[in-house]
Amino acid sequence: MRWRPATPRARAAGHQVELVEAARLGLPLLTSQDAWQHGTPPPGVAAVQEAIHKAQHLVFFYPLWLGDMPALLKGFLEQVARPGFALDPAPRNPLRAGLLGGRSARLVVSMGMPALLYRWFYGAPSLRLMRRNILGFAGIEPVRSTIVGSTGALDAAAAERLFARMRRLGVQAR
Repeated sequence: MRWRPATPRARAAGHQVELVEAARLGLPLLTSQDAWQHGTPPPGVAAVQEAIHKAQHLVFFYPLWLGDMPALLKGFLEQVARPGFALDPAPRNPLRAGLLGGRSARLVVSMGMPALLYRWFYGAPSLRLMRRNILGFAGIEPVRSTIVGSTGALDAAAAERLFARMRRLGVQAR
């Protein structure tokens, strides 16, 4: 099944859309706290940070791998969400260090297991990590989610319902 993104509908509704494919940026993984706090971000990070700075709404699409987001997405977030951009490097209140307030986000996570099993039995750890520890900590809220479960069993009708829902969300910037 080929994904038909909501991007054209979002643009037609008057939204400016920037598409960033994190895995294609070739960013190196960070290997120390010092590199994260004080290192120079690699080329390409500044453009992504500028796009996020301009954004009112962020959407992350990713597959669930070994119970979490792919490592390259996590590495991308580590490179982009550095102190001084996403987090205040010396906050008065460490629980309110986020510098990206005023933005909302949606997480769209696909997986082979049933969505209900992931959400209720496993507790959706990847969604909690993104919602609370990454985006929420950076000040982004609300963070909504869409879980697409049992992707290997989606028939054409179910896939079209999913695509229609994503297009509606794109128009609404939700």
